[in-house]
Amino acid sequence: MTIPDHHLTQGERRVRSFHPHWKRLIGPAAALVLVAAASGAALFLIPGDWEYSSYARIAVYAIALILLVVWSFVPYLQWKNTGYVLTTHRFTISSGVLNKSTDEIPMAKVNTVSSDQTFVERLLGCGTLTVESAGDRGQIVLRDIPHIQEVRADLFRLLEDATDGDLDGR
Repeated sequence: MTIPDHHLTQGERRVRSFHPHWKRLIGPAAALVLVAAASGAALFLIPGDWEYSSYARIAVYAIALILLVVWSFVPYLQWKNTGYVLTTHRFTISSGVLNKSTDEIPMAKVNTVSSDQTFVERLLGCGTLTVESAGDRGQIVLRDIPHIQEVRADLFRLLEDATDGDLDGR
């Protein structure tokens, strides 16, 4: 989910657009493997000569499908439909599968930017970015930002350009 080019203002250019870090998909991927293995084992263990075996197989398929949708497909859609766009004029956060929510922070309104990384996040190259603005929301905490140091450096460069009045990045 990025901002289409026709939504950018005159002189505004896209600096970076990205999704949350792929580590958010580890749990859904593990759930996919576990549900597939458990349903395969359940189907294997259902006796073929049992009079209710067809009903049991249908139940296993239905339960597996429901669990896959809830534990794997929905989190994937949430990850895929969460996007961050950094432009020369604003930082946009959009999310939502059926309903879309968009937050935009103008560069001129950003007060502070800070990042936080655990040891594992440092190994993976992601972290938590906290953006404090002069707007109504105050502080926005964004978790699992990939390439956090690069994003932070881009934000600082754009903030410096915004305070210098050079929003076009020239």
